[in-house]
Amino acid sequence: MAYVRKNVSTLTAGERRRFVNALLTLKRRGEYDEFVRMHLDYFGSDGEHGLRSAHMAPSFLPWHRRFVLELERALRRVDSSVTVPYWDWTRDRTTTSVPWTKDLLGGNGRRSDRQVMTGPFAYSAGHWTLKVGVTDGRFLTRDLGRPAAPIQLPTKSELQWALDDPVYDAWPWDSTVRKGFRNKLEGWTTGSGSASWRNHNRVHRWVGGAMLGGASVNDPVFWLHHAFLDLQWYRWQRAHRSHRYLPAEPPGAGDAQHGRVVARHQKLPPWKETPDQLEDMSRIYRYA
Repeated sequence: MAYVRKNVSTLTAGERRRFVNALLTLKRRGEYDEFVRMHLDYFGSDGEHGLRSAHMAPSFLPWHRRFVLELERALRRVDSSVTVPYWDWTRDRTTTSVPWTKDLLGGNGRRSDRQVMTGPFAYSAGHWTLKVGVTDGRFLTRDLGRPAAPIQLPTKSELQWALDDPVYDAWPWDSTVRKGFRNKLEGWTTGSGSASWRNHNRVHRWVGGAMLGGASVNDPVFWLHHAFLDLQWYRWQRAHRSHRYLPAEPPGAGDAQHGRVVARHQKLPPWKETPDQLEDMSRIYRYA
């Protein structure tokens, strides 16, 4: 029977506690840091050579769907009642609302060095030392809302702008494409400042600190953010039932994207599943 992923704002005190404890258990065992390492390994961009599977590519959504599922399975091996909740950043939009509470993810970083000082993931609590990253920093950092140069979380209408596009993705299948649901949700655009970040990307910018860059998994909010994005893919699928993941076939040998994107029936590294196999998760989980 499929289990349920809930809005984090609806979790009971007990559900919050079990979710946090399962994360801390994975961290203590060293398993959590492997997820940080994997995300770093697959954090490729347009300008790099070779296959792009996790970002700036059509497989952004199936790759992160599988990634969140992998973490969820690890959590459920610790506590079978736990599922990954989602953070609806179109509703819970302040620096003190869920999930930034002491019993969940803790609050903002302090002004001097952006170190998170409250909650179970604060360095001072002794359970969340960063061991894998792009810097040598050992404590979790956040800069919610970026007060020095303020930005706002994406709105419902900005999210709907992505959901309304009936095409999943389009050539050239990268960060420069201006149509298609995938990149409108992932959020690569032209321009400068906050206008150049949409939806997924702007949320990472809004949280700041550890959420900037390939080691963003070091902040547990990463999972709540990507569970919400996964829910948007599900909603898009229901709204546009005649449309599927694209490209359906790999770009040809003369295409600049040859060998650089995962087509619908190709295996998605580092797993054996294809995007086609990851389009329907109803047998495993559903959203409340």
